[in-house]
Amino acid sequence: MPPSLFARLAEHDYETVVFCNDNSAGLRAIIALHDTTLGPALGGIRMRPYASEDEAIDDVLRLARGMTYKAAISGVNLGGGKSVIIGDSQTQKTEPLLRAMARCIDALHGVYIAGQDIGTNSHDMAVIAQETAHVTCVAEEAGGFGDPSFFTAFGVVAGVKAVLERVCGSDSLVGRRVAVQGLGNVGYRVAQLCHEKRAHIIAADLSTETSQRAASELDADIVDPRAIYDVECDIFSPCSVGGIINDDTVPRLRCSGVAGGANNVLAEPRHAMALAERGIAYAPDYLVNSGGLIHCQAVVRGDVDRDRVLGQVSRIFEQTLAVFEKAEAERITTAMAADRIAEARIASARSRVARATDA
Repeated sequence: MPPSLFARLAEHDYETVVFCNDNSAGLRAIIALHDTTLGPALGGIRMRPYASEDEAIDDVLRLARGMTYKAAISGVNLGGGKSVIIGDSQTQKTEPLLRAMARCIDALHGVYIAGQDIGTNSHDMAVIAQETAHVTCVAEEAGGFGDPSFFTAFGVVAGVKAVLERVCGSDSLVGRRVAVQGLGNVGYRVAQLCHEKRAHIIAADLSTETSQRAASELDADIVDPRAIYDVECDIFSPCSVGGIINDDTVPRLRCSGVAGGANNVLAEPRHAMALAERGIAYAPDYLVNSGGLIHCQAVVRGDVDRDRVLGQVSRIFEQTLAVFEKAEAERITTAMAADRIAEARIASARSRVARATDA
């Protein structure tokens, strides 16, 4: 028998899970807050036609916990949270549904700050902003700072360069083959930035139109989405959904390293070891894709300086190398090394809070 929801919450010390329902708007959603030690929980709203409620719960829990670790390892003073809406974003996303979701967020009184994710965008966040102030990634034409995906992609490329430095002795992308899975807002920009640095792009996406655009604008070789794992390349950059590094795909990979914008790319923690056993360098996803979160922190603080934010995002290069060094020194996987760095920061913050409370 699978563990109960309460058992799963206890295992990783989740703080709050909220189930949201509005029949009139067609809303079925879940908000998960993992840890708010470092600050209010920030995380995007994902909208997908989940096959079951259990699948939606599993996704939101994994994503919320990942946001805690992402904030901690990147030095962001925010906690980890996430929300999911059960439904097809192409056919079921409406203004009443988004407004209903916004009211659920507002009822949490700022402990959760929402942003965009798969199935939502900055224009949706503008709708949500009409019902609650606890939202970021709002479209520029609505007075916000827009889609943070450029900053996410910028950080992913910093992670790509760190992997190249580690496995090739040089961070240069010139002539390197980068296989990008998923050409959404982040993935396309990753491909674009790598192309500008004279890398050769191999790409896969479900959209024929987007694929053709990449072929035209980036001189990318387009492959079937099912074949992207089999492409010979220097870097495999997953920028779509999670769980794609698994028992089926690990043996098929023909790359030197993995660094991408997708969250939770490892189907299970043991797959980090499976990659290591094949000599494939893995840059932990929640570190290399933290650029968008760094930008969102600046927005939340009301102090957005593009050059300063990009400077902070650029540190992902050094942070990724530090993870590789820790993994080597402690003879653990890079996933475990990143977790230990993040957990140490959270523990330090909890200790400071405890001392302040005792005083």
